[in-house]
Amino acid sequence: MTDIEGGVNDRRSTHGAADAPLVIVFAAGSVLHRETDRPSHLPISGNGPAGTFVILPGVKISLPTDQIVFATDAGGCARVGFGGMRFTGVEDGRLIFIRVRELRPEAELSPTRSHRMTLAPEWLAAVSEEGRLVWRAPG
Repeated sequence: MTDIEGGVNDRRSTHGAADAPLVIVFAAGSVLHRETDRPSHLPISGNGPAGTFVILPGVKISLPTDQIVFATDAGGCARVGFGGMRFTGVEDGRLIFIRVRELRPEAELSPTRSHRMTLAPEWLAAVSEEGRLVWRAPG
């Protein structure tokens, strides 16, 4: 089991899925992987936090780590809560999520960060916003 929690300025967070504005439940069997932070004696700015991924058979899905407020893979699937992101719908068969606000100061963010996350529906089980189910996998 992996639990990842983080909030603004990378402090440990007491947020849970119920507190996250956007919660994505990934398909059964999905697990989380977070790269370890690599401390450096050099003054690196704008590198962003270590990467967070959801792993499914045959696919490694990169997530915007700086927007994650809650993540766990307890219970047989990955569940990830995001602050500052919104579900905008389905486009060309993919679920689209956009960054609407930053959770971290600009100096802690990568200048090459994505402002749009696109996920294949077969990777997901459900999406909730503000506690309301907005998308569910067919079947």
